[in-house]
Amino acid sequence: MISIWSGLVSFGLVNIPVKLYPAVEEDTFSFNYLRRGDLCPIQYKKSMPPLRREVPYQDIVRGYEYQKGDYVS
Repeated sequence: MISIWSGLVSFGLVNIPVKLYPAVEEDTFSFNYLRRGDLCPIQYKKSMPPLRREVPYQDIVRGYEYQKGDYVS
């Protein structure tokens, strides 16, 4: 992380270096399209890879992959 300010705090003959860092860090994440019943990932063409059939729009939900192959919706 890059400091946004750096300087010195002085107490008589003692100088203490100080750096100021931002309190928050921007982090982005994206949701994946999943089939509602079993949270199986859906490709852009709205089909399930193992069965190669199209998934109806009402069965599609958004989910986040928190581990490889494990999703939460």
